[in-house]
Amino acid sequence: MVGTGIFTTTGFLAGDLGSPSLVVGIWFIGALLALIGALCYSELGINFQRSGGEYVYLSEAWGPAWGFVDGWVSFVAGFSAAIAAAALAVSAYLAYFFPALEVAPSDATMLPLLSFGFLTIHVGGAQLVACALVIAFTILNLFGVSEVAKLQNLLTGTKIVVICAFLLLGFSVGEGDWGHFSQAAERTSTHSILAQLAISLVFVYYSYSGWNAAVYVAEEIDEPRKTLPIALVFGTLAVTMLFAALNCLYIYATPLEDMKGVLRIGSLAADNLFGPRTAGFFSAAMAVSLLATVNAMCMIGPRVYYAMAKDGAFFASAAKVHPRWKSPWVAVLYQGGCCCLLILTGTFESLVYYIGFTLWLFSALSVLALFKFRKRPGWERTAWVSFGYPLLPALYVAVNLWIFVYFASGRGREAFWSLLTIAGGALVYHFYIRRRQGTVS
Repeated sequence: MVGTGIFTTTGFLAGDLGSPSLVVGIWFIGALLALIGALCYSELGINFQRSGGEYVYLSEAWGPAWGFVDGWVSFVAGFSAAIAAAALAVSAYLAYFFPALEVAPSDATMLPLLSFGFLTIHVGGAQLVACALVIAFTILNLFGVSEVAKLQNLLTGTKIVVICAFLLLGFSVGEGDWGHFSQAAERTSTHSILAQLAISLVFVYYSYSGWNAAVYVAEEIDEPRKTLPIALVFGTLAVTMLFAALNCLYIYATPLEDMKGVLRIGSLAADNLFGPRTAGFFSAAMAVSLLATVNAMCMIGPRVYYAMAKDGAFFASAAKVHPRWKSPWVAVLYQGGCCCLLILTGTFESLVYYIGFTLWLFSALSVLALFKFRKRPGWERTAWVSFGYPLLPALYVAVNLWIFVYFASGRGREAFWSLLTIAGGALVYHFYIRRRQGTVS
């Protein structure tokens, strides 16, 4: 869960919301929704003790086509787009030292290289570095998981140390000002506060994405009836406190007006708290920390597509294993190519909106399935969900519907690409997967 979002999104929230209390408060709203989702997912995971998460729940509830589309969405938005955004974020933090690597905040500030109607390709220093990172980690993941896992442990350890040191030193010796919490900023958004809250929650959801990760390995968890609820709920609560502390530190370091639209918010805060020299250290350390996100998803994603392909629910070639390196090498290459395409055709902001909205939509469909599953004979009901049923799952789905309405009207381009991704998955299933499954049977 502690990945790209918390290091990059607060500057966008500052401009869109304009109030320190709203910038901090929206993280608690997002946490409440993630917590409700975690409670619902714990009951789903207990009853379906199979790895796969939404792929299992949607297949069981709405049919195999929805399971495939979920896997397709995971391929494009859940992993490839998320890797692309993380790689661009690394470039943004490196721009502290090399300004040519600055990540443009929107299409309006980027010079197009090629344009194909509704698709525009941009190539600059940020895109080249991000693609180089993706290619490097793609090649690394071709050689199997053992060495990659060692690197992941090192990068994750670095991330934990950086965050703890940043919080401890920032609040103890950093030169911040608590008066920043009473200073509002002029909003850059033209939407009403209510509409903007709905749209901004997509940013927050993107940052919290990962709260449901435990259900992906449900069949490998000891005592899932006890462990799953604890892992999902208390993991979400712990990350909520961490995210709230980091956002408070950002505002303590920098007035909201000065952080509007800033992507590398950690660098800006470190600069104001400690001065340029120490800020350079933290900028480099945060860039390394973000590499943990890139590497983790480069490692995990292809194994999801590999498992789906073995079940006949993805392209058959994704199930190929390299005879020497024992890696799902074709799936690794598929993902690397998709990442580079997304880096060249999207901006960081549009990628984050696209990821958050698409994943939130599918989590809502999974929670909605709970109403159907609870009618099944022998369904095991958990106390935590039963206490708030049907209010909690209904609230989760209703909020998602509210976000969908405002997001579709306020961020039409990203909503269009999200729905197009879903429709594309449905077409691939209809014209390729289903026919291939019929041929095999």
